[in-house]
Amino acid sequence: MLDDSKDYVTRVMAAPQDIPAAAWNALLPPGSPPFVRHEYLAALHASGSATPSTGWTPRFLTLWRGHQLAAACPLYIKDHSYGEYVFDWAWAHAYEQHGLAYYPKALVAVPFTPVPGPRLLAIDTAARQALVRALLRWARKEKVSSLHLLFTEEEDVAACGAEGLMLRHTVQFHWENAAYADFDAFLASLSHDKRKKIRQERRKVTDAGVTFRWARGADIAAADWDFFYRCYQRTYREHGNSPYLTREFFRQVARDPPDAWLLFVAEREGRPIATSLIALGGDAAFGRYWGALERVDCLHFEACYYQPLAWCIEHGVARFEGGAQGEHKMARALMPVKTTSAHWLAHPAFADAVERFLEREGQGIAGYLEHLQERSPFRHEKG
Repeated sequence: MLDDSKDYVTRVMAAPQDIPAAAWNALLPPGSPPFVRHEYLAALHASGSATPSTGWTPRFLTLWRGHQLAAACPLYIKDHSYGEYVFDWAWAHAYEQHGLAYYPKALVAVPFTPVPGPRLLAIDTAARQALVRALLRWARKEKVSSLHLLFTEEEDVAACGAEGLMLRHTVQFHWENAAYADFDAFLASLSHDKRKKIRQERRKVTDAGVTFRWARGADIAAADWDFFYRCYQRTYREHGNSPYLTREFFRQVARDPPDAWLLFVAEREGRPIATSLIALGGDAAFGRYWGALERVDCLHFEACYYQPLAWCIEHGVARFEGGAQGEHKMARALMPVKTTSAHWLAHPAFADAVERFLEREGQGIAGYLEHLQERSPFRHEKG
């Protein structure tokens, strides 16, 4: 392993606000999702959403050359595994069964956000590699049980693999815009059964007297944000949970950067009854949150898939990412995509056991992806 500790000054920050926003954002590749922007991360902490009291203790790792920020990553000490979406509960249980502490662990991720994107921000490949080595030195020094980098992109995967971190694959479902002229042209690309099902689902919502409107960025009224948050809270509480994100978080991200948000509002008889919130970044849209105060058959599909897909087609957005899990999304033409995380465990015996597990799991994921591709909803292979 190369020792590049003399090439950079390593600084661990207790909050993203301690890092200059312009320097952080300058490390982002063009077209990055909004979730890795400094403004988004700072809002998570300033709003009380991701804090030590909620189990997210920030330790943002940065590498400096003089006054230049050369590399950085959102690093957290975690005492639980909630809000991550790459599940390691079995690993934690195995540690507990052997009388070992799995928590605290270290996590490089965007809290509550299962969206692939850059995690190791760097001015070049060498700085990214140095950042991985600095993370490993820090993890050993802090004596955490493990280090996990979630929903990474290709450059991060390469850097982690070069340092011997174990790779784990999961599946998400994304939609690609094949330059469709309109929503009907998109439907025409699907098999007869899938096309018929979508039309039936949309008709149920229309027949129930529900209409939709949308607003983006600064055009989203404060009253609409308030209504959205009521719906968001209700969705979590219906599942017996408290919402991860506070109303103040959405108040802050609505201001900076404002164009990153697209809100759909469902109305019936002049009253709002449901919303879905979409994030925008680069050439992609990201399904994030939804909620409803009234039950209407198929309203979820309309608010979370058909309205956003129609908007993407109309506005030339190339990709819609549907978030974590959800094989049912294939019926709405969101196709399976492999996502990757990287892992290091301090305990040699457990590291060996996890490596063997990941090899078996990886074979299963490969077979699962192949099986899903055979169930494509499209009439023919897209060219």
